[in-house]
Amino acid sequence: MGEGVEWALHSCVNLAWAGPDRAVSAARLAAWHDLPTAYLNKQLQALARAGIVTSAPGPRGGFRLARPLADISLMDVVAAVEGPEEAFRCAEIRQQGPGGGPAASYAAECAVAQAMGRAELAWRRELAAQSLDDVRQQAERQAPDAPRQLRDWLASR
Repeated sequence: MGEGVEWALHSCVNLAWAGPDRAVSAARLAAWHDLPTAYLNKQLQALARAGIVTSAPGPRGGFRLARPLADISLMDVVAAVEGPEEAFRCAEIRQQGPGGGPAASYAAECAVAQAMGRAELAWRRELAAQSLDDVRQQAERQAPDAPRQLRDWLASR
């Protein structure tokens, strides 16, 4: 998983803390965590295409959450940024090299692919079961002043 997922998740929580009436530019979101604006903007555009955030152009434009954090799962964000493809792709290397044999002996799905498929399914289910509101609540327990600090910082510029 790329770092863009982490950036997108933090940006969604930060947009919630900023408030529903405030659009925040990609540059401002990037500056809060000292990230490259152009790269964060790509993640935000992916979130917009997935309907997780909305964007408005112009000097007062920026990004807002499209729906409440409770309605956005971690899997929604991962799929928006990374795409829906499976993380593991079996290339059937068991059929190559000296260990390879007749195609008939490989009729069953590869045991490695089966194991990885089960693990990925469990991972996806766990991500789908957690909302960004769960993450927000945990973040606020760990850093109770974080929402106010972000709002104050946004208002100061």
